[in-house]
This record gives sequence, C-alpha cells and structure tokens, in this order.
Amino acid sequence: MFLNPQNNRRSCRYRRNADINITNLMDVMMVLLVVFMVAAPLMTSGIALDLPKVGGKALEGKDTSINISVDKDGYYYIGETEVPADKIVGKLNAMRDANSELSVTISGDAGAEYGRIIGLMALLKDAGFEKVGLKTEPKPLNHRGKK
Repeated sequence: MFLNPQNNRRSCRYRRNADINITNLMDVMMVLLVVFMVAAPLMTSGIALDLPKVGGKALEGKDTSINISVDKDGYYYIGETEVPADKIVGKLNAMRDANSELSVTISGDAGAEYGRIIGLMALLKDAGFEKVGLKTEPKPLNHRGKK
C-alpha cells in the first residue's frame, strides 16, 4: 500500500475552532447595562418641583421641547440654571433660531403663584411661541382603581 506523506501531515494538523467565543462580549454588555441603569435616573434635568396632580394622558410628540421650571418662590429655571424673567425670551429665541419646531413646557411647582406661571405663558405667547404647555403629574388612583 502506498502512503502519501502529504495526507499524513494534514491529518495530524490542529483543526481551528470556527466558533465565536462571545463570553467577553457578554461581560462587556452586562457592565454597560448596569452603568446605564444606574446613570439613567440621574440624567433628568431641572430642579425638584412638586408638580400638580391632574387627570389626562401624556402628550406625545417628536418635537424638541424646552422645559422652563417655576419654583415655589417664583424663580424661573431653564434646566438647572436660574434665568431672570426679562432674559427668558432672548434665550428661547436663540434656541428657536436653531430649531424652528421648538415647543416649550412649563413645570410649575404646586406652591408657585398662579400669576407667575400664567404671566410666563403670556410672555412666551407674545414672543411668538405657539407650542406652550404645562407639565403635570397623573392623578393618583383612589382605593377603587378609578382616577
């Protein structure tokens, strides 16, 4: 019987593993998941407010929205930065120049004066902002499950 030396070499060679080892990928993905789960609640911007609780469902939209907060002492905030009332329109106009579909949401503390919030809405309406809304929290359910 004739033995071919080349066939002998091929059978003794180490075969490469064609499987993909995803253990390292899963480890990295789990770490990223934990980091995002911890960081997501911290990414809310603005100041702590006690929003009024009313019925209704949340507004949905794809427009970019700017949140203006009014605290119980009547101070205005864009994000976490306090802004005087006379400079709010200028800042928002600069933002509207970058995005013409800008909408404004006002978050008023439940203890804030009604006149301060309505005055801000009137100021924004006079400045040409058509999309101005109020942010509230849903009303808590009573003991029978009704709103």
